[in-house]
Amino acid sequence: MTLIRPRQKITQADWAAYMQKRAAVSHEPSLKRFFTTPPPSLDTPIAEVPMVALDMETTGLDERRHAIVSIGLVPFTLGRIKLAERRYWVVKPPRPLDEKSITFHHITHSEIANAPDLEAITDTLLDAIAGRIVVVHFRHIERPFLDAAIKARRGEGVMFPVIDTMSLEARIYRQKLWARFRRWLGRPPVSIRLDASRRRYGLPSYQGHHALVDALATAELFQAQIATHYEPSTPLGALWS
Repeated sequence: MTLIRPRQKITQADWAAYMQKRAAVSHEPSLKRFFTTPPPSLDTPIAEVPMVALDMETTGLDERRHAIVSIGLVPFTLGRIKLAERRYWVVKPPRPLDEKSITFHHITHSEIANAPDLEAITDTLLDAIAGRIVVVHFRHIERPFLDAAIKARRGEGVMFPVIDTMSLEARIYRQKLWARFRRWLGRPPVSIRLDASRRRYGLPSYQGHHALVDALATAELFQAQIATHYEPSTPLGALWS
């Protein structure tokens, strides 16, 4: 089977082979359903691509030692954000919260006391992202954490292509010649964090570190990035990771 690693950059051919093979061998109905619903092809114009913004709050940054505590989903297209179809869950992590993580994501012991385990929402979550391109701000959180969490519960992980709005900002503001010149002059790099990125496009500031709000913020940021730097006809393959 083609091996896809959470932090690896993948080609269209790799993704197609991976999903076909996983669909053939998966024993979990929800995972088989997910893998038999492929994402749009690389040549699809971004204006025609169904997407879903995904954000998670976690107890830390290492999927091997930390856990998901909340998930926000906002389906959207280039022309419309479907707030009526938004989803938000608080889930109980397998280990107790520590004070440092509570300070960061503001989810407390009382909020998770009666929250479900991620297992209870896995089918709904997979159905919500199947066939869509997932849009995140920093792909090294959502994708590896979800893969590890589902693997721990179902014995099989799940990988999928994403568009990373942070990576798109890095292309524009950190990798071009003028950005390198700024570094040569000793000036700090332009921030590509979510709120700082939104401010560059005139988007309002939202409360940070809430999974649903950050998912909405990511969807809006992506729409602004395309409107400013790309064309609606831009092929998906120019944007995904």
